Amino acid sequence: MDADATEMTEEQVTQMFAGMNEVIRAGEEMRGLRAEMIQALAAAGWTQDRLARLAGMSQPAVSKQVAKDRAGEATDVSLDQRDAPWLEGRLWGLAEAVSHALDDEAHCARLVHVLARGRKRFTPQNVDALRRLVEADLRERGAELPGAYRDTYDRIARALDVPAAPDEKGTGTASARRALACQVQRIRLQDAV
Repeated sequence: MDADATEMTEEQVTQMFAGMNEVIRAGEEMRGLRAEMIQALAAAGWTQDRLARLAGMSQPAVSKQVAKDRAGEATDVSLDQRDAPWLEGRLWGLAEAVSHALDDEAHCARLVHVLARGRKRFTPQNVDALRRLVEADLRERGAELPGAYRDTYDRIARALDVPAAPDEKGTGTASARRALACQVQRIRLQDAV
């Protein structure tokens, strides 16, 4: 065995594996997100050939993802969904857009980066912290941001303050819904600018 490996402490090895596990977990979540996006776009009428080309996948791989789609349960990508993971993902997408627009000098930039890397989870405390930071950015530097950012924040904040009805639960895992909503929100904000 390598002498350097035998000199590592248990804490160092734990940190090493924790870092690897984060990368693996993020990869698995992204694969799940890609599958959900393929299913949603296929349900919206996009051809499998086109999706394969855009996703950089083979057509049989896309076909397999489409076949996995639960009958009649295609993923909805409209922004007006009210379940907590979807709203948290929209907030995350808005925070990423704010951070990018302010050249990573936004109050929310640090938290956005640790959430994106999976170093922090979407707990109620972290979601509340993200809300406060985005609100501070909009209050202090709103003149530097498109008006759509404030409007988007107001809609998300109102929806987060009023819990969704039990029948308003979306399809898919909470983490996949969050990641999907984040991407959809960022795209919609880019279109609004």
